[in-house]
This record gives sequence, structure tokens and C-alpha cells, in this order.
Amino acid sequence: MALSQRWAYFSADVYSISAKPVIFGVYVPQIMKKDISFTPVTGIYVTIARRINELDQPEWNVYLINRNPTTITNVFVTSRGYSGDDIKKKEEQQRTSTLRHYFTEIEAGQSVVVEPIMPDVFHLNNEYWVSYYVDNQIFDKKFIFVPDTITEENLVPIEELGLDGVLHE
Repeated sequence: MALSQRWAYFSADVYSISAKPVIFGVYVPQIMKKDISFTPVTGIYVTIARRINELDQPEWNVYLINRNPTTITNVFVTSRGYSGDDIKKKEEQQRTSTLRHYFTEIEAGQSVVVEPIMPDVFHLNNEYWVSYYVDNQIFDKKFIFVPDTITEENLVPIEELGLDGVLHE
């Protein structure tokens, strides 16, 4: 049997029409969006905080703070910056690279540095999409710092860090 004939036989066997989805002879349950419980996120915060380094220069970092009484696990943070002007042509819009960060766990009451951030991108929408697990339940939330909100006037004390920053709840 030629390779193309075997492939045709194989693919017809895998994608045969049935009432239940079967791949390689194994039943695969279909999970729909309606089947997923979307529990509201509480106790997780993203902050952009400033600290003064040894050279008396401001350094800005993005922090993820867990104020929950439980440890969160498999924490995945996706960050990107973009201009919010949809009227502009695509080539006129500003975008940063999309960065992805993974943390195995963040203990209750702890915080982690997600990434450094440059003041050059404060005029953009800075989006942080956080996904994590508590036990077997997944949680997911987008935190968006809109343009020009990361300013001296908006800094508040962040007690967990001992720094001043802009806190997004």
C-alpha cells in the first residue's frame, strides 16, 4: 500500500463521523465555555512601583501581589503594551513585544517581580493578563494601566513592597 493510500485510510479512520468525538480510537470529551466556572478574581493585584537605585535613579518594576489567604500556583502572566487609538492605521499604532512569565507558586501574602518597565511605555496601554490556579480552579483577569496613569500624582504606598506605586485592583 502506498504512503498516500495509507494516509487516506488513516485519516478517514480518525475523522470518522460519530455521535461522540473520537481521536485515535479514544473518546475526547468536549469542554465548552459554558462548562467552565468563571469565579471572580479577588486578592490579586498588579502594581507598577518605583524605587530609587544606588545611583539615585528611579527604577520601575511590575509586581504581582497575592493578598489571598492561600497559595496560588501555575501563575502565568502575559504582558504587552499598545496604543489605544483604533482610528490610526495599523502601521501608525505603537505596540510592544508580548512577554510571557511563569511562576510555579506565589505564597499567601507574597509578591513577585514580574518584569522591569521603562517610563518610555507609560504613554501606552500596559496590559497584564494573569492566569493562576487555586486547588483545581482556574482564575483569569486582565489588568490594564491606561495611558499616562503611571505618574507621580497617582503613586500610593504599597505596604507589601515598602515602595510607592500605582496599584491596580
